[in-house]
Amino acid sequence: MPGTGKKVLFLLPYPAGRAPSQRFRVENLLFLLDAAGIRYTLRPFMTPAVWEVLYKGGSLPQKAAGIVNGYLRRWKTLLTEARHYDWVFIHREAAPLGPPLFEWYLKKVLGKKIIYDFDDAIWIPNTSAQNRLAASLKAFWKVGRICRWSHAVVGGNDYLCRFAQEQGASQVRRIPTVVDTAQRYNQLKQHHDGKVTVGWTGSHSTLKYLDEVLPVIARLQEDLDFTFLVIADKKPELSLRDWRFVPWNATTEIEDLLQIDIGLMPLTADPWSEGKCGFKLIQYLSLGIPAVASPVGVNKDIVVPGENGFLAQTAADWELALRQLIADAGLRRQLGAAGRQTIENQYSITANAATFLNLFES
Repeated sequence: MPGTGKKVLFLLPYPAGRAPSQRFRVENLLFLLDAAGIRYTLRPFMTPAVWEVLYKGGSLPQKAAGIVNGYLRRWKTLLTEARHYDWVFIHREAAPLGPPLFEWYLKKVLGKKIIYDFDDAIWIPNTSAQNRLAASLKAFWKVGRICRWSHAVVGGNDYLCRFAQEQGASQVRRIPTVVDTAQRYNQLKQHHDGKVTVGWTGSHSTLKYLDEVLPVIARLQEDLDFTFLVIADKKPELSLRDWRFVPWNATTEIEDLLQIDIGLMPLTADPWSEGKCGFKLIQYLSLGIPAVASPVGVNKDIVVPGENGFLAQTAADWELALRQLIADAGLRRQLGAAGRQTIENQYSITANAATFLNLFES
């Protein structure tokens, strides 16, 4: 298709191919722009080297130097490149620390149309031992300000969209985190009788949610023979009778997920969790894997109890749902097929392509 003349500058927090939010909310949609003849440039804040050490202990001088370098490169982009683009698409934030200087410059000085995308309640402080210092330097209030300055705001769920509207955003679009059901998430779990694998996937920052279900898993393993599988970027320490850890790897991501017969997404009921976009559930269901999830936030939209999985609020709920699914391969097969249909209808690239492309029409 001939070029349309439209140009988009993407200001991204992470190097390509690393962070799930960026991979599935930006990177896997870029081919739509290619097909529409819209040109674009990706400008990540972090280099791959900084990303590799960012969430590890130590390396403070390297981290600090990487952040300073990110700011310098960001200013260079804005001063020398940004004026040549029709839209500036910002995923989460233009810079990880401090007030929204880059966003202010784009809006107030260059008069650019900003498209602002986020998939967490990032206006709420969410401090852990690993990010306590960085959190103290963040300006969480800037999220609302950027919403007001933006030409359009994209929220990953209704809770995030309501926040943007309350902050005075002029246009708000809901685009869930989506998967490519045609080219990548295009296999279905084959459910058979025999030993079952109950699984969870996520990043180091969400490992804490496993505390919600580990006592249930331990109790079930006293009389049921199943494996508990964790796929993550950091190995946890679990006191379970039968469990395995698989390091997350983009190359083997689908193959690793297909080891799971029943997927879990526990959450705590709090404002931060309300902002979650249910990506674990989207991954499980897209592969025909039935899920059990906490009835928090968007989980209640994705999971239809008894149709494509179960919602579990109490320990008794979790135990009942898992006992049913572990015992019945036919039920897993039935719920898995319905889950796949849910994703194709609502959480696939195909289902959301038009909404994404419409961002660049006005």
